[in-house]
Amino acid sequence: MADPTARDRASRLRLSLCRLRDETARLLQAFLSRAPLVRGSVYELRRKCGKPSCACATGKALHACIAISWTEGGRKRLRSLSPKEHTELVRLTERYRALRRARARWVELQAQMLVLIDRLETVRRREP
Repeated sequence: MADPTARDRASRLRLSLCRLRDETARLLQAFLSRAPLVRGSVYELRRKCGKPSCACATGKALHACIAISWTEGGRKRLRSLSPKEHTELVRLTERYRALRRARARWVELQAQMLVLIDRLETVRRREP
């Protein structure tokens, strides 16, 4: 690796690898957290109540409620929420989505790190 351009390339690769390591360290905090989380989605649900004399029977004025949906055993589940539950479950489901985003980014970073490591190996390698 006596070639000055090879040293420069190796230096840039090491710097890139260090940046990815730092980002990985920041993401690790999301995985080490002990804060609870909930898998699912909280949203406003509009539907008919089923009473034939109700205004919702025409489909114009549907009843609204806040609900959470999640998948359990391969089936979609749905449950109405009270206002207190709504506030807490919005926070918990957002934590879950943040964790999943962090996990996806972690996978991307690991792939990028492997590419950099392979390039660094190639730049550093010399003939026997």
